[in-house]
Amino acid sequence: MFASPAYAQAAAGPAGGATASLIAFVPYIAIFAIFYLLMIRPQQQRAKAHRAMIEAVKKGDTVVTGGGIIGKVTRVDDGEVEVEVAPTVKLKVLKSTLADVRDRNAPVAANDAKA
Repeated sequence: MFASPAYAQAAAGPAGGATASLIAFVPYIAIFAIFYLLMIRPQQQRAKAHRAMIEAVKKGDTVVTGGGIIGKVTRVDDGEVEVEVAPTVKLKVLKSTLADVRDRNAPVAANDAKA
């Protein structure tokens, strides 16, 4: 009488299988590679250069602490340095808190020259 009911055909599996799922991960791998090259690697290089600079601190260097205090190194211990910030004022600071080591042979600014 009536037409027979239509049955759904079995859906075919993905054409590529493993290759299709691998291709889906390629954008994520590319994003991670770009992220590594632009952010992670340069940060590691800066940290390595900063560690080397801090380890090379010696007596007579002018340093800047993390708090912005500028002074001259008078003594270097293993993990600490003694910084002279005024003729009679010496501070003991951790090496790890040093932000910058300035060259002791750098020219002095004109308004900082001692008379």
